[in-house]
Amino acid sequence: MLDLKADNQNVDVLMMDIGRKARAAARPLAIASTAQKNRALQAMAEAIVAAQAVILTANRLDLDNAAKAGLIASQIDRLTLNEERIAAMAEGIRMVAELDDPVGAVIAAWDRPNGLQIERVRTPLGVIGVIYESRPNVTADAGALCLKAGNAVILRGGTDSVHSSRAIHACLLQGLEVAGITDYAIQLVPVTDRSAVGSMLTGLDGTIDVIVPRGGKSLVARVQAEARVPVFAHLEGLCHVYVDASADLDMALKLVVNSKMRRTGICGAAETLLIDKAAVATHLKPLVEALSAAGCEIRGSSAALKAVPGLKLATEEDWRTEYLDAIIAVTIVDGIAGAIDHIGRYSSNHTEAVIAEDAAVVERFFAEIDSAILLHNASTQFADGGEFGMGGEIGIATGKMHARGPVGVEQLTSFKYRVRGTGQVRA
Repeated sequence: MLDLKADNQNVDVLMMDIGRKARAAARPLAIASTAQKNRALQAMAEAIVAAQAVILTANRLDLDNAAKAGLIASQIDRLTLNEERIAAMAEGIRMVAELDDPVGAVIAAWDRPNGLQIERVRTPLGVIGVIYESRPNVTADAGALCLKAGNAVILRGGTDSVHSSRAIHACLLQGLEVAGITDYAIQLVPVTDRSAVGSMLTGLDGTIDVIVPRGGKSLVARVQAEARVPVFAHLEGLCHVYVDASADLDMALKLVVNSKMRRTGICGAAETLLIDKAAVATHLKPLVEALSAAGCEIRGSSAALKAVPGLKLATEEDWRTEYLDAIIAVTIVDGIAGAIDHIGRYSSNHTEAVIAEDAAVVERFFAEIDSAILLHNASTQFADGGEFGMGGEIGIATGKMHARGPVGVEQLTSFKYRVRGTGQVRA
């Protein structure tokens, strides 16, 4: 790996060269055939499976360095690869290959009274910059999704996952070679210097069209504050689960524990549990006990403590905290109206779930809560592009422009209009 940490000017020169190469690659990629792109993707998946031992060896280096650096358990979990996760990475790429090609797809078509025929069709965004921490699988997800959508991509992984990302990237390059696609279609920034991120945020002299950050709050906040190009991102995953009085208790126990404890370090993990005041006598104590038995620390409001003494008292800050750890805040609300009020005040508009059998409650939850992902009787941990059938995701977007929710192949396209006439002129 190059070591240009001491010379920011050299990093800027390197990044500008990467940007120019990506822009040059984007034009032929935009018109690449579906068969060619799928051939590359299938070859990438095969290469990842074949390189399992190499990838695991590289990952062990990253894990050793992470342990020395004192990374917390949730960060270690995001960084860790094993045989199962590598197999899932390869399968995710195969799923992307099986998706319909979004490029050129007709979104809408209509005829005008003057005889003009108008179509709105999907077109690649161009060059996408992806900046991420800890998660080496993003290297594969982002590379595959951008390629399928006809985009070139510049990947800047975190220092903590550098060895793993390089091993995975090598497999992606093998796939490109098999399909006769330039290496510049998927470039991995070869330096760990933080100034490389700053260079990307400038847009590299107009060569980057969109930035997608995936990482901790400080990274995303920096990207959103400094980027001179559009950003698809979420700052935090303050996800809520509301348990209505109509909820089936057995289902609620299963869903709440899974939402919080399956993987505590992901953005779709539940951070706040809201209990309908009409369900306190029947649901609160069993839910608290189930979470506690699973190893979760519970911080309750004063009302929750009255119903279940012995909990740690929650503060105002707890309602605003994305723990990414085995901690959850619990409070009692006045039915669906109270849940909507609490979520509206504290949510980061990422993912919320309602557990209920009352159809009116569910419809109100869906209609009045404005988060990117809403679930009924399902775990918040399904907030994932792979689980949505997208083959993977680059991240979750919580903004309201263009992409929202999991960012998959369709979200990595824009559109253009094709207008066909027979000689019409405008009066």
